Amino acid sequence: WAGQKLERARTAGYSLRALPIRLDGNFHLHHYPTLEAELRRAAPDVVHIDEEPYNLATYLALRAARRVAPHARVLFFSWQNLMRRYPPPFAWMERAVLGGVDAAIAGSEAAGAVWRAKGYGKTLHVLPQFGVDEIAFAPATLPPDEGPFTAGYAGRLVPEKGVDVLLRAAADAPELRLRILGDGPERAALIALAQSLGLGERAQFVYGLPSTQMPSFYGGLDALVLPSRTQPNWKEQFGRVLIEAMACGVPVLGSDSGEIPNVIGDAGLVFPEGDARALAVGLRRLQADAGLRARLRAAGRARVLANYTMRHVAEATVGIWRQLRFFNS
Repeated sequence: WAGQKLERARTAGYSLRALPIRLDGNFHLHHYPTLEAELRRAAPDVVHIDEEPYNLATYLALRAARRVAPHARVLFFSWQNLMRRYPPPFAWMERAVLGGVDAAIAGSEAAGAVWRAKGYGKTLHVLPQFGVDEIAFAPATLPPDEGPFTAGYAGRLVPEKGVDVLLRAAADAPELRLRILGDGPERAALIALAQSLGLGERAQFVYGLPSTQMPSFYGGLDALVLPSRTQPNWKEQFGRVLIEAMACGVPVLGSDSGEIPNVIGDAGLVFPEGDARALAVGLRRLQADAGLRARLRAAGRARVLANYTMRHVAEATVGIWRQLRFFNS
């Protein structure tokens, strides 16, 4: 988000530098005016651009790398999982980036397919960018709360995240309580919807928390819901909150938008996007079946440990960098 503060946590082993941003908050046109000077100072062997290839920031970073570190290998990371055609100058920048980089990483198979379909023929790896610290994000050690069954949501309060679907589902599950964490342009409308549905104190809205406090948030839930709704220009690209909750031993329910079913696998429940009644059925089922909750808690934790830890993602990423440097040297 524009104006979001940088958290200086878990920085051992590398240097973290905050650079000024021009046009902060503009997805396509933001860029980093001092990046070329930073690259000249660092003299890198690999330049990993964590931006979409059609954005100005990626195009300028690639040009800067070629000017001041011509020996360096350059790659980008993409979550874009919809086939979209952009007008000039973005189409020109995208073409230049696809032709100018040495490799790419896609966050999902769907994202990789987009770039193959657009003619990208160089090395492409599929690897989710996100990983979880399985030590920090771990099941709560305290006995479970015997209070009301509580489902939660964490993320931006925007139409595509489908929080209104969760509110409508709660209205159909009268014993359910909600804890909704986040902020965004839909906050006032969602609070008004909760009131109109008669949820009253059953729906609690909480402003954002630092990432270091998220394990405590998950620990207070009986289930985490990600009710994303596909839009013409967007579908869920991953759903980081899913793997964080799973690591904490919290059962998850997600819609079938985009990558959600692939992230959850058999370690949670999936419902048709936009279907509040189906979500309510899933929540009531989870509430009534202690054995199902126990199975999903264990399965979710195991799935994260096998696929989504920081160590797993980091080792795979470093392996890509080393392979890129070796095979292109």
